Amino acid sequence: MVAIGTVGLGGPGALGGGALIGEIDEAGAPRPPAGRRWQRPPAWRLVILVIAFLFYAFPFAAAVKYSLVQSDGSFGFNNYSQIVSDGAVRDSLYTSLEISAIAAVAVVLLMLPTVVLVRLRLPRLTLLLEGVTILPLVVPPIVLASGLAHLQGSAPEWLVKLWFNHPLTGLTPTYVVLAMPFSYRAIDTGVRAIDLRTLVDASRSLGASWFMTLTRVILPNVETAVLGAIFLTVALCMGEVVLSSIMLYNNVLPVEMIQVGASSPGVSVAISILALVFVFVLLFSLSFLARRRRGSTSVRVI
Repeated sequence: MVAIGTVGLGGPGALGGGALIGEIDEAGAPRPPAGRRWQRPPAWRLVILVIAFLFYAFPFAAAVKYSLVQSDGSFGFNNYSQIVSDGAVRDSLYTSLEISAIAAVAVVLLMLPTVVLVRLRLPRLTLLLEGVTILPLVVPPIVLASGLAHLQGSAPEWLVKLWFNHPLTGLTPTYVVLAMPFSYRAIDTGVRAIDLRTLVDASRSLGASWFMTLTRVILPNVETAVLGAIFLTVALCMGEVVLSSIMLYNNVLPVEMIQVGASSPGVSVAISILALVFVFVLLFSLSFLARRRRGSTSVRVI
């Protein structure tokens, strides 16, 4: 290490001889500051964390234990093997996954351009859009299901064949509407976190079209928020049961779980555990991707 100092010259500005101005290493870079020591969190936070963990862990452990109880009273994986061997369960799972995928893509295609347009060109409509997107939370799902069931019963034959003939066409548009409160706020939070106007102006000034600006400039900067909207939509589609049961779509996973539970409760609990684990993996992967993106985009100042 090389120390650069001053000698005492007297006068009001003198430092008394040999005062240290700074230290530099052999490469000429300043010494990095010492890292902060890990501080133990307060006891009350640990108590709340333990209580929250037990609140979720005990019911989940009880459900796992119940799903492992076989018909003869012994423990095994017979209930889980029946999920694979039961054709109705597999078909309902595939149908629910298809609905979830289509609804997630539709939500992103609808919400992302809308949020960008409102933030750039129509900021006065922000409050109106927030009010419209929160309506699915205000209107109970049973009311929406009753209205759709009445429309399904009184609609002309061509509309029934076009819209209500299959759960893929009958449930997907409704799930897109139900997912709007969550998807809009997730995407809007991501768009607010970036300098949207600067990115759009720079992209447009370089000759990029609006489609290229949206897909190659804005989307990579808000991909964590978009993934959050997608995963929330998938979780809603995999767990919604009111609309599908009232509209008599029995070949989707939530309704199939209820039907299986009437004859084989262990199989129904096993299906619910697998669905819960699936959603948990989705949310965990979102957290991992968000942390990875923050690490890849961080700027280290030397």
